[in-house]
Amino acid sequence: MIEAVQLGRTFGERDVLRGLDLDIPSGAFLLVTGGNGSGKSTLLSLIAGLLAPTAGELKVRAERGQIGYVGHEPLVYEELTALENLDLFGRLYRVADRRERAGMLLERYGLWGARNDRVSAYSRGMKQRLALCRALLHDPVLVLLDEPYAGLDPAGA
Repeated sequence: MIEAVQLGRTFGERDVLRGLDLDIPSGAFLLVTGGNGSGKSTLLSLIAGLLAPTAGELKVRAERGQIGYVGHEPLVYEELTALENLDLFGRLYRVADRRERAGMLLERYGLWGARNDRVSAYSRGMKQRLALCRALLHDPVLVLLDEPYAGLDPAGA
Protein backbone atom coordinates (compact mmCIF):
# COMPACT_ATOMS: atom_id res chain seq x y z
CA MET A 1 0.00 0.00 0.00
CA ILE A 2 2.80 2.46 0.95
CA GLU A 3 6.44 2.18 -0.09
CA ALA A 4 9.16 4.69 0.68
CA VAL A 5 12.81 4.40 -0.25
CA GLN A 6 15.26 6.90 1.22
CA LEU A 7 12.37 9.34 1.64
CA GLY A 8 13.34 12.82 2.68
CA ARG A 9 11.78 16.21 3.19
CA THR A 10 13.51 19.47 3.96
CA PHE A 11 12.14 22.88 4.75
CA GLY A 12 14.78 25.39 3.79
CA GLU A 13 17.98 24.24 5.47
CA ARG A 14 16.20 21.96 7.94
CA ASP A 15 16.01 18.19 7.34
CA VAL A 16 12.71 16.99 8.76
CA LEU A 17 12.83 13.48 7.27
CA ARG A 18 16.01 11.85 6.03
CA GLY A 19 16.58 8.40 4.50
CA LEU A 20 13.26 6.86 5.59
CA ASP A 21 12.44 3.39 4.24
CA LEU A 22 8.91 2.00 4.64
CA ASP A 23 6.99 -0.94 3.25
CA ILE A 24 3.44 -1.03 4.59
CA PRO A 25 1.19 -3.67 3.01
CA SER A 26 -2.53 -3.24 2.41
CA GLY A 27 -4.56 -4.01 5.53
CA ALA A 28 -1.72 -3.09 7.89
CA PHE A 29 -1.82 -0.67 10.78
CA LEU A 30 1.08 1.68 11.52
CA LEU A 31 1.49 3.90 14.55
CA VAL A 32 4.16 6.59 14.37
CA THR A 33 5.39 8.11 17.62
CA GLY A 34 8.00 10.70 18.42
CA GLY A 35 8.56 14.06 19.99
CA ASN A 36 7.37 17.41 18.71
CA GLY A 37 9.16 18.34 15.51
CA SER A 38 10.27 14.78 14.74
CA GLY A 39 8.49 14.65 11.36
CA LYS A 40 5.31 12.67 12.12
CA SER A 41 2.94 15.22 10.58
CA THR A 42 5.29 15.77 7.67
CA LEU A 43 5.31 12.04 6.94
CA LEU A 44 1.50 11.88 6.98
CA SER A 45 1.28 14.97 4.75
CA LEU A 46 3.65 13.33 2.27
CA ILE A 47 1.61 10.12 2.21
CA ALA A 48 -1.62 12.10 1.81
CA GLY A 49 -0.15 13.95 -1.16
CA LEU A 50 -0.29 17.33 0.56
CA LEU A 51 3.51 17.71 0.39
CA ALA A 52 6.07 16.50 -2.12
CA PRO A 53 9.25 14.73 -1.04
CA THR A 54 12.54 16.52 -1.57
CA ALA A 55 14.48 13.23 -1.66
CA GLY A 56 13.83 9.55 -2.30
CA GLU A 57 10.76 7.84 -3.65
CA LEU A 58 7.25 7.46 -2.28
CA LYS A 59 4.58 5.20 -3.74
CA VAL A 60 1.08 5.21 -2.33
CA ARG A 61 -1.26 2.69 -3.90
CA ALA A 62 -4.38 4.72 -3.31
CA GLU A 63 -5.83 7.54 -5.36
CA ARG A 64 -6.27 10.87 -3.58
CA GLY A 65 -10.02 10.28 -3.50
CA GLN A 66 -9.44 7.00 -1.65
CA ILE A 67 -7.59 8.60 1.25
CA GLY A 68 -9.21 9.81 4.46
CA TYR A 69 -7.10 12.38 6.30
CA VAL A 70 -7.45 14.09 9.67
CA GLY A 71 -4.73 16.62 10.41
CA HIS A 72 -4.18 19.17 13.13
CA GLU A 73 -7.02 21.31 11.80
CA PRO A 74 -10.50 19.79 11.35
CA LEU A 75 -10.80 21.06 7.74
CA VAL A 76 -14.53 21.64 7.95
CA TYR A 77 -16.54 24.77 7.18
CA GLU A 78 -17.41 26.61 10.39
CA GLU A 79 -20.36 28.53 8.88
CA LEU A 80 -22.09 25.30 7.80
CA THR A 81 -23.84 22.71 9.93
CA ALA A 82 -22.45 19.21 10.37
CA LEU A 83 -25.00 17.84 7.91
CA GLU A 84 -24.20 20.55 5.36
CA ASN A 85 -20.46 19.85 5.70
CA LEU A 86 -20.88 16.12 5.17
CA ASP A 87 -23.29 16.65 2.30
CA LEU A 88 -20.75 18.94 0.61
CA PHE A 89 -17.86 16.51 1.11
CA GLY A 90 -20.09 13.64 0.02
CA ARG A 91 -20.76 15.44 -3.24
CA LEU A 92 -17.07 16.17 -3.75
CA TYR A 93 -16.23 12.49 -3.25
CA ARG A 94 -19.29 11.39 -5.24
CA VAL A 95 -20.68 9.29 -2.39
CA ALA A 96 -23.91 7.83 -3.77
CA ASP A 97 -25.52 7.30 -0.36
CA ARG A 98 -23.99 10.39 1.26
CA ARG A 99 -27.01 11.30 3.38
CA GLU A 100 -27.30 7.81 4.86
CA ARG A 101 -23.52 7.61 5.45
CA ALA A 102 -23.53 11.08 7.02
CA GLY A 103 -26.36 10.16 9.37
CA MET A 104 -24.70 6.90 10.36
CA LEU A 105 -21.37 8.60 11.08
CA LEU A 106 -22.93 11.49 13.00
CA GLU A 107 -24.84 9.00 15.13
CA ARG A 108 -21.75 6.84 15.67
CA TYR A 109 -19.58 9.79 16.71
CA GLY A 110 -22.18 11.35 18.99
CA LEU A 111 -23.05 14.38 16.85
CA TRP A 112 -26.56 13.49 15.70
CA GLY A 113 -28.18 15.80 18.25
CA ALA A 114 -26.06 18.73 17.00
CA ARG A 115 -26.33 17.90 13.29
CA ASN A 116 -28.19 21.15 12.45
CA ASP A 117 -25.98 23.45 14.56
CA ARG A 118 -23.35 25.59 12.90
CA VAL A 119 -19.88 24.12 13.38
CA SER A 120 -18.71 27.50 14.74
CA ALA A 121 -20.75 26.70 17.88
CA TYR A 122 -19.02 23.31 18.33
CA SER A 123 -16.40 22.63 20.97
CA ARG A 124 -12.90 21.56 19.87
CA GLY A 125 -13.78 17.93 20.57
CA MET A 126 -16.99 18.10 18.54
CA LYS A 127 -15.07 19.57 15.60
CA GLN A 128 -12.55 16.75 15.89
CA ARG A 129 -15.35 14.16 15.82
CA LEU A 130 -16.82 15.87 12.75
CA ALA A 131 -13.38 15.76 11.11
CA LEU A 132 -13.34 12.00 11.69
CA CYS A 133 -16.79 11.75 10.07
CA ARG A 134 -15.52 13.78 7.10
CA ALA A 135 -12.46 11.56 6.72
CA LEU A 136 -14.49 8.34 6.81
CA LEU A 137 -17.51 9.50 4.78
CA HIS A 138 -16.28 8.17 1.42
CA ASP A 139 -15.15 4.80 2.87
CA PRO A 140 -11.45 5.35 2.10
CA VAL A 141 -8.99 2.52 1.52
CA LEU A 142 -6.28 4.45 3.39
CA VAL A 143 -6.94 6.41 6.59
CA LEU A 144 -4.32 8.83 7.92
CA LEU A 145 -4.91 10.24 11.39
CA ASP A 146 -2.59 12.88 12.83
CA GLU A 147 -3.20 13.08 16.59
CA PRO A 148 -6.82 11.92 16.22
CA TYR A 149 -7.53 12.20 19.96
CA ALA A 150 -6.62 15.91 20.10
CA GLY A 151 -9.41 17.78 21.86
CA LEU A 152 -11.41 14.64 22.66
CA ASP A 153 -12.56 13.66 26.11
CA PRO A 154 -12.19 9.98 27.16
CA ALA A 155 -15.66 9.11 25.84
CA GLY A 156 -14.92 10.73 22.47
CA ALA A 157 -11.56 8.97 22.20
